[in-house]
Amino acid sequence: MKNQRTFQEMIKMTRTVIKEFDKVEQKPWGIEGSMIELSKQVGDLAKHVMVMEKYYHKEREEQEEYKTTKENIADELTDLFFMIVRIADHYAIDLEEANVIARTGDMKYFGKEVDF
Repeated sequence: MKNQRTFQEMIKMTRTVIKEFDKVEQKPWGIEGSMIELSKQVGDLAKHVMVMEKYYHKEREEQEEYKTTKENIADELTDLFFMIVRIADHYAIDLEEANVIARTGDMKYFGKEVDF
């Protein structure tokens, strides 16, 4: 892996790009638009995964709009991250802290005490 970045650095990078998009989008993104886009991106990811895992007919895989690569899947995952940051910021949620709390709860469910 090239440049190792912290989670906070990735969020900061994403916020910088969000600000640039805010300058050129036709109207401000509210939470509803963000949720619609998040859902759309999940669908895009699902399509790429289904093609990669050979769920579609062979003929469909040969159609240009169904060709996919690992890079396409990576791109869709980062688009999801982009929308998650946008939604978290709308609600002033610290994603890093929320993740620590959630994963600590998961480990407690498994009967394990951790200090993440």
